Amino acid sequence: MTVRSVKKRRSRKNRVYGLIVAVLIILISAVLGNTVYKAAREKYLLYNYPIKYGDIVERYAKENSVDKFLIYAIIKTESNFDSEAVSNVGARGLMQIMDETFQWVRYRLGDQEDLEYDLMFDPEQNIRYGSYLIGYLLDYFGSMNEAVCAYHAGVGSVDSWLQNSEYSKDGKTLDTVPASDTKHYLNKIKDALNEYQNLYTEDNKNA
Repeated sequence: MTVRSVKKRRSRKNRVYGLIVAVLIILISAVLGNTVYKAAREKYLLYNYPIKYGDIVERYAKENSVDKFLIYAIIKTESNFDSEAVSNVGARGLMQIMDETFQWVRYRLGDQEDLEYDLMFDPEQNIRYGSYLIGYLLDYFGSMNEAVCAYHAGVGSVDSWLQNSEYSKDGKTLDTVPASDTKHYLNKIKDALNEYQNLYTEDNKNA
């Protein structure tokens, strides 16, 4: 075997080894890159969809037979967990309770008549009232979409939409949400609910 043949063989081996190393580097980089991306994305989502007031939410979710993640989704969408939040129409607190809603829920819960609307700045009482309300709406309409729409637009509005064949074929389910702001609100709630379920439900985390 000539020196030239040995050199050629070595050169081919070096190219093959080099190619293998390059492929391995690309694969490792891709795996690490994907892992880093997933970790960064999860950290971002955990920051943007936090679990706060956990004991309170757990208590009133169970008391009113409401998915706790739906309550978190409403709080996230309504106030972004700001207990002092006040909307441009005067709704207050974590779950953005209006004065007339406060009065209605207070009566339904049998609370003292001299309680003031400022109570809705208290996180526990706001979640108590908001959870009762969404639980009532879920019972009233029998489904989440209509209940969430009513949380935003009011029972009267959703009832009228359901009675309109243009928006509901069966009078029970909204095929179309005619108010663009309520439709947008419903989509935000559903997106937030999906994120909470994916982030904090063990079956989804391990999938």
